[in-house]
Amino acid sequence: MNTAEFKQLVSRPLLAIVATVLVVAACYAWIDRPVAFYVHDQGIEKIPAFKWLTYPPPLLQTWSPAILVLAALRRSRGPLAHWQFVLVVSCLSLIVADGFRASLGDLCGRYWPETWFNDNPSLIGTGTYGFHPFQAGDDIGSFPSGHAARILGFISVWWIAMPASRILLAVASLPMLVSLVAMDYHFVSDVIAGAVLGAIVGTYAAAIANLHPPAANLEGALSPAATFNRR
Repeated sequence: MNTAEFKQLVSRPLLAIVATVLVVAACYAWIDRPVAFYVHDQGIEKIPAFKWLTYPPPLLQTWSPAILVLAALRRSRGPLAHWQFVLVVSCLSLIVADGFRASLGDLCGRYWPETWFNDNPSLIGTGTYGFHPFQAGDDIGSFPSGHAARILGFISVWWIAMPASRILLAVASLPMLVSLVAMDYHFVSDVIAGAVLGAIVGTYAAAIANLHPPAANLEGALSPAATFNRR
């Protein structure tokens, strides 16, 4: 990657971050509270399907190290297929995205929509709302959404490297993102911020790994994938 390409890789996420800050501010003022109260008042969080949809992201994170070990064992027998290398990069991206999320959670210190963990303060449970920066702890870690960061950290790598799978990725990921709000696990702005965070991390992961669709990988001989897969 040359300097011009890296500048573009830096400038685009910066624009996305600025746009996200504006959207988050608007949601904080006008959308987050009404949606959280609506979900609670209508009992939407009692629909089992929405709860089930929140399970895959943490499960995938739990099993990512095992996937990486299996990929290393598979590599010892010969080069990985393109999709297998994409899976390796996606798992690493997910882990890094969640690490960023944890750091930002402590930096922002936002209370949750609902009380669900050790009597945590929340909008609906205790009437507590807002950001309290530099206060670490699970009871004030709603922003950004870790689930959303994991989802986009994983699928954005596939989105870039395997464009044929984009419809399937959208169908699989959008319901999971909606479920986070439908369960009152997160505010709308938490999910938006987490998704943007995950997408940025995934974009960098794909760029560093020089991942492209198989037919478009014109620099394959010099890419990390080619080096990793060298016979």
